[in-house]
Amino acid sequence: MKLTEAGSPAPLANPQALKGDGVGCHSGAEHLLAAARDAGKSETLDQYAKDYPKGAHDQPQSMCPAFGSLRVGLRMRRTKIILSGSACCVYGLTFTSHFYGARRPVGYVPFNSESLVTGKLFEDIREAVHEQAKPEELDALVVINLCVPTASGVPLQLLPKDIDGVRIIGIDVPGFGVPTHAEAKDVLAAAMLRYARNEVAAGPVAAPRNGVNARPTIGLLGEMFPVDPVGIGMMLDPMGLAAGPVVPTREWRELYEALDCAAVAAVHPFYAACTREFEAAGRRVIGSAPVGVDGTEAWLQAIGQATNVSQALIDASKNRFLPMIEAALKRVPIKGRITLSGYEGSELLVARLLIESGADVRYVGSACPRTAANEYDRQWLESKGARVQFRASLEQDIAAIEEFKPDLAIGTTPVVQYAKQHRTPSLYFTNLISARPLMGPAGAGSLGAVINAAINNQSRFDAMDDFFSGVGQNHSAGIWEDIPQDRPEFREHTRRHVIKLMKKRKAEEMI
Repeated sequence: MKLTEAGSPAPLANPQALKGDGVGCHSGAEHLLAAARDAGKSETLDQYAKDYPKGAHDQPQSMCPAFGSLRVGLRMRRTKIILSGSACCVYGLTFTSHFYGARRPVGYVPFNSESLVTGKLFEDIREAVHEQAKPEELDALVVINLCVPTASGVPLQLLPKDIDGVRIIGIDVPGFGVPTHAEAKDVLAAAMLRYARNEVAAGPVAAPRNGVNARPTIGLLGEMFPVDPVGIGMMLDPMGLAAGPVVPTREWRELYEALDCAAVAAVHPFYAACTREFEAAGRRVIGSAPVGVDGTEAWLQAIGQATNVSQALIDASKNRFLPMIEAALKRVPIKGRITLSGYEGSELLVARLLIESGADVRYVGSACPRTAANEYDRQWLESKGARVQFRASLEQDIAAIEEFKPDLAIGTTPVVQYAKQHRTPSLYFTNLISARPLMGPAGAGSLGAVINAAINNQSRFDAMDDFFSGVGQNHSAGIWEDIPQDRPEFREHTRRHVIKLMKKRKAEEMI
């Protein structure tokens, strides 16, 4: 609870939310969602539902969404993250973040049932924020509510907006409100843009580290391979434009520079909240990206028109770079049928590049939603015979493999696993595909070699499958004289026992 000047606690928006036993991770999405609404989080959840519409199957299967916000904060200079959530969730998130290269600690405010339901958790968070807000070390301090604190109504909006010049940003990123970790990047990036936009409106702000660009800049929305912004800048140069910062940014002052752009390129189309902040700042947002010949030509035209560049200068850039892209695509042609799926948000762009390289792409699945920013890409892909599935489920991705019998399946870990088990070469989208340049001439030649090498591995999969045939799978995996019999009733008995034990331990915590 927030203390008033007199020292008495200020009332919460919904005091009833802190009565009773609270909710836990085991409660289920519907219970957590209802509890969060009862706790005064309806406005936040309604906005999330508008920004990140779910699919018919509720939401895609992916890692904890909060990882996206955590990743954004951990990659920024002079920024610290404090997590508020169940210990198991915090452990998983920090483990994953360090696995992906984070080199700084993550703050954590622990709680138990008593501190959660009495409001003491918020006091602990407030104390931690004041303790950690050191202006000599930080520009911003971010507090993230995970599922249980969000459902219990922990009011991060009551935290101070700044402490000794350190900006304090509190956000709710529950798994039952934000569908994917990709969209959770948008949650924090937009909160920072909103804060920075208000600072700009209030008066002068810090200049970019390398000074103000003399040319109008194009802001880039969505995480990209480091070479891509450089390549985009080269293509913008003949038009008298320059590439601006990539949002999510790497430091706070880049947010001001991003807001000062002439237009925004929504390279990743799911940043709905960031798009809203840019539009509130009077900036036009253009979808798609300069991938392949068709994509680059259309994108350069759209950017030039949005920034009032003459057609002669737009054509100068096209005439310089389109032949280079076409030549790069022809150098390493791709021959084969491909299904593609992922959760990064760049799936449609990769599919376009594969098709222009000669691949027969039959299915494109993305965990992200259909938006205005990816409409042009969807139409182009469908005109080339590809089926595009937004909010794709694992079952839909696997069904596409079964239907189209691809020479190569590109997808998430379980998709890759399924494909390999069925003698189909496959590549993990996140590590092997999205971690490559996609834009301009550099992107045009980046995929051919790895794709062709994977397709040519078919004989190895056939040999391995033949070698291991007959060893069984699931409960019968291995070589047996007497094949074990599956006993699902044992698993059900164990499940009931574990649930009973968890309830007993929870009751003991309340004593």
